[in-house]
Amino acid sequence: MQHLQQLVIEAIETSQFPETPSNLYDPIRYILTLGGKRVRPVLTLMAAELFGMQEMEEIIPAAKAVEFFHNFSLIHDDLMDKAPLRRGKTTVHEKWDANIAILSGDGLLVKAYEEISKCNPIYLPATLKILSKVAMEVCEGQQLDMDYESRDSLTMPEYLEMIRLKTSVLLGGALQLGAILSGADEQQQQLIYDFGENVGLAFQLQDDILDAYGDPDTFGKIVGGDIMINKKTFLLVKLMAVISEDDKTVLQALLNATIETAPSKVADMLALYDKYAVKTAADELKDSYTQRAFEKMEALNVPNDRKEALLVLANNLLVRQQ
Repeated sequence: MQHLQQLVIEAIETSQFPETPSNLYDPIRYILTLGGKRVRPVLTLMAAELFGMQEMEEIIPAAKAVEFFHNFSLIHDDLMDKAPLRRGKTTVHEKWDANIAILSGDGLLVKAYEEISKCNPIYLPATLKILSKVAMEVCEGQQLDMDYESRDSLTMPEYLEMIRLKTSVLLGGALQLGAILSGADEQQQQLIYDFGENVGLAFQLQDDILDAYGDPDTFGKIVGGDIMINKKTFLLVKLMAVISEDDKTVLQALLNATIETAPSKVADMLALYDKYAVKTAADELKDSYTQRAFEKMEALNVPNDRKEALLVLANNLLVRQQ
């Protein structure tokens, strides 16, 4: 995996953008230098390798397209969320302004399609189709996330569909692009997509768990941050579904409180989570998605030794503590 990660890093870091207008291209260069694990473009290369592709240079444009699209979505998401930081650095809309964030994000989206256009023309219709499908679904997921912020309650199917769209489909799509460009048939493409989607769902559930129960020394963010802002995570949605009438009053008081008016808000919410075993439910569902992902991988018609790298990566993502 490390050699593929290095290929991606080099491809991203050597991407050329015009110097002017600087307020369009400087933010693009900036967001692309903030680092991150580059998991999504690496997945595209790993899927290609899985299906026997040896010429990784042929897959690099698709990997760059995935990373450009992902960063476009981050710029716009940060603006909509009014987030001050991204990967510990000032967000684009804070460093420049909202209008520049919108336009530079749009520019990255255009660049994503420009990269896809460089792929093997035999597979261009299929690659355009999957990128467009995933891009639209990610937008749908973000809209649902914003819609749900103002709702008092949320069903579990609604929550799971939202995180599938917002997080999981891009992992699946990144893998499918690699499969397409390696000549994999549609059945194999669907299996690797499903592997990625299930890993993505398990990944998001792990994120929800870590935000509430993570180790402050290793998590990398403020533990309990989601609780402080009443973010609808699996834990909160599950709690709302199973809580007793007597404890609903306690929960509502916590949701109405701020960390300033109730310094023990996080601890009190965790006590409710523990009382109703919602972390256990989250762990069980995460394990279920993980098992489904591994079943999809098992069904792939490729040698087992080629599957090892993706299985190791998936396992690392799902046992992480940050």
